[in-house]
Order: sequence, then structure tokens, then C-alpha cells
Amino acid sequence: MTARETVNIDTLRRAHEQRNANLLISFYADDALMQIVDRNHPPSAPRELCGKETIATFLHDVCDHDMTHKMMGEVVGKDRLSFQIACQYASGERVLAASTCDLKDGKIVREVTVQAWDE
Repeated sequence: MTARETVNIDTLRRAHEQRNANLLISFYADDALMQIVDRNHPPSAPRELCGKETIATFLHDVCDHDMTHKMMGEVVGKDRLSFQIACQYASGERVLAASTCDLKDGKIVREVTVQAWDE
């Protein structure tokens, strides 16, 4: 994918399911914001990752774990898309993440993810 290409749901699915961090990173605008809400980061204080470089570090970490990812429930609009990622670690622990992304010029400029873990 080149910098001129835009988010494509099939390529996004392939990137998530193959844990291809570099391909995932290519979908984000340079000034993108990612917000993550989970047990440790409530809605009043979400984890915020500002900028493509910070998001890249996070995505490399996620993709380096020994786990499977399955993307499902995609909804695609003109300037927004949403999807869910079902993850399972080799140990059997599961994570479910639901993401909504705002798009500008075909790139993700804001992503909000709510995730829940087996505990």
C-alpha cells in the first residue's frame, strides 16, 4: 500500500488477521489519535496515543504477541468505519475489541477502541 492509497476494508482485515503492523500503520494519518477504553483506562481517562509514530509503537507491540486476530462486524461509511477484533492468546485468554474510526482523505484520523479481556 502506498501513501496515496486509502483505507480498504479487505486490506484492513488482512492486516489485522495476519498481525501485519506495518500495513496497519499505513492506514493512519500522521496526526492520528487513538483512544483506548478498558478496565485500566475508563471513559473519563482513556489511553491516548497521539501521532502515527506513537500508534506505530503500540501496533508493533500488539502484533508481536503470540495470538490470533479475527476481524468481524465491519460497517463502512463515507468517512467512518467500525469493526470488532476477536483475539485469542496461545494460553487461551481472549480479548474482544470494538473500534470506530473517523476517516479524512482515506486515512484514519481518530480511532476509539473499547476492549474487554478474560479475567
